[in-house]
Amino acid sequence: MAKKKFSKNWVHQHINDPYVKQAQQKGYRARAAFKLTELLDTEKLLRKGDVVVDLGAAPGSWSQVARERLVGPGGEIQGRIIALDMLPMEPIAGVEFLQGDFRDDAVLQQLEDLLDGARVDLVISDMAPNLSGVSSADSARIQHVCELALEFACAHLKPEGALIVKAFHGSGFSQIVERFKRHFVRVVERKPKASRDKSSETFLVARGLKN
Repeated sequence: MAKKKFSKNWVHQHINDPYVKQAQQKGYRARAAFKLTELLDTEKLLRKGDVVVDLGAAPGSWSQVARERLVGPGGEIQGRIIALDMLPMEPIAGVEFLQGDFRDDAVLQQLEDLLDGARVDLVISDMAPNLSGVSSADSARIQHVCELALEFACAHLKPEGALIVKAFHGSGFSQIVERFKRHFVRVVERKPKASRDKSSETFLVARGLKN
């Protein structure tokens, strides 16, 4: 009974969520688009000509935002967006999509082949592992996903490039932040307005690779 009530509440909140309505109006595939928009605006990131890698991209709202910012006056993409996810994703014009598990070396190799030695300006990751409700196991999974994004960014970013990663407050969070600070000159925590108050999610924005 409680579960049914919870799902009813969720549906009610979702229908009345202003960001859900705005996403529908603007044609975004998820309300998460507004989280990235605010992060990019606050940090003054993503300019025409940039190379962007979107990890955990499905359903595609972050790639949609990136595309909007790279589209030239003639409708062509000025720059490059490579998106990756385990789940299938409906095509987005000008976005190169790779389906596969980011934790799989063969998939990582495919991504590297696509980049063909090009350095990346911005890595964005809205990846979240499937959570079990067991906090120790979940924090380890979250840490692992963040570390994968960090390792990829360290290997492929331009020296002045940036990394945006979704993390969650709780056990292991401070260790994730420390790990990021070891590799980047500037690491800040951001909670965009579109991030629900009840959610423990927070975004780490890391800029300037250390040598």
